[in-house]
Amino acid sequence: MHTNKMDLQFPKDFIWGTATSAYQIEGAWNEDGKGLSILDTFYKQGGRSYKDQTGEIANDHYHLMKEDVRLMKEIGLKAYRFSISWSRVMPTGEGSVNPKGMDFYSRLIDELLDAGIQPIPTLFHYDLPQALHEKGGWTNRETAKFFGEYAEKMIRVYGDRVSWWITHNEPFVTALMGYFTGELAPGIQDPFAAFAAVHTLLLSHGEAVQAIRANQKNAQIGIALNLSPVHPATGSELDAQAALRFDGLMNRMFLEPILLGTYPADILFLLKEFLPEIRVGDLDLIHQPIGFLGLNYYTRTVVTYDPEVPLINASQTKPKTDDYSMMWEIYPKGIYELIDRVWKDYHPSKIFVTENGVPVPDDVDFDGKIRDARRIQYLENHLEQVHLAINQSIPVIGYLVWSLMDNFEWALGYRMRFGLVYTDFDTQKRTLKESAKWYSRLIQANAMEIIRK
Repeated sequence: MHTNKMDLQFPKDFIWGTATSAYQIEGAWNEDGKGLSILDTFYKQGGRSYKDQTGEIANDHYHLMKEDVRLMKEIGLKAYRFSISWSRVMPTGEGSVNPKGMDFYSRLIDELLDAGIQPIPTLFHYDLPQALHEKGGWTNRETAKFFGEYAEKMIRVYGDRVSWWITHNEPFVTALMGYFTGELAPGIQDPFAAFAAVHTLLLSHGEAVQAIRANQKNAQIGIALNLSPVHPATGSELDAQAALRFDGLMNRMFLEPILLGTYPADILFLLKEFLPEIRVGDLDLIHQPIGFLGLNYYTRTVVTYDPEVPLINASQTKPKTDDYSMMWEIYPKGIYELIDRVWKDYHPSKIFVTENGVPVPDDVDFDGKIRDARRIQYLENHLEQVHLAINQSIPVIGYLVWSLMDNFEWALGYRMRFGLVYTDFDTQKRTLKESAKWYSRLIQANAMEIIRK
């Protein structure tokens, strides 16, 4: 048998890191003056997640933050993407800040910098302050203004130490799963609300970019979109058209306004009766110059024509393959397809893989080790595809594994383990998995050895 060994070298300033979000790890949901967020309210309702689990304690990162940063340093991370809980720093989403909430992120930033880790805060990761939700939330255009003011307050306090900023995580999920399917907070099922939310979220991104840039000329600002190559299930024309519509809704509806300053014409036509008013100047506000585009990639989307689904007449289908994680098909080629397509169609100045990871059923072996070979394989296969894109001169500047540690996975609760670090949720003991040690070696070498049999 012929074995082919390849050494894949990454650019010398490539940014290696991990990502998390506030509600999924922090806990301390009502401590030190933190206001309620829609996530606190949503998961308290019961029936919203596996065994009614919530993020009220999660990984207790609020109290164990120093220990968590020590683990990041041990792994050798160059960057850490976390989200600021808007209601922790501004309990009602507007007005004055909460000093204890501000202090928490200030200490986190200092700990990261002391450990040689670049802090990359995300301003919004699904946790809208409940008080703003009660004023209409993302369906209310005013929320975009409040978001701009929030961004300005954050940059003024943290801007002396933070130069990388992400405005939003996955506005598609916030709008479509929060206001259309209702699977995520605030749990609304209304197409008018969903598309109003899309537009307000995009406006708020523009407001935040302006606020950050006005206060920090050299800031690296981006947005993290959950993007996915959309493939038709068969060669039929109906499936091809369904895939195009699905791609419009999932990918182009966000990429085009942010990077080109327009909404896709086919989507405007498709959604015409549900769209909010798009005012003069709105698209200019959304289309701010950004330093990088963040891509969150997990799997591809395979679509079939389905007349039962309103509006888009398309539904997702599971391809017949043996390679599945606990949640999705494992499709490494998709990350290359996505990077290549985004680069060719939109030419963002830089591309940053802001999330990529996999849930596998990890457990602690008799000797205390967590041998998550499937996760290592997943990351290796995806990084090989990222390397391919870099080799073709596409400016991919970094890669963040989702996630630093096992945490609260929304409707799926704590049973989906995405972490490089194993969390025992009863004791809050953290243990580095074999994937964390593998990632550590990769970062140190800034290269990956691939063995092809």
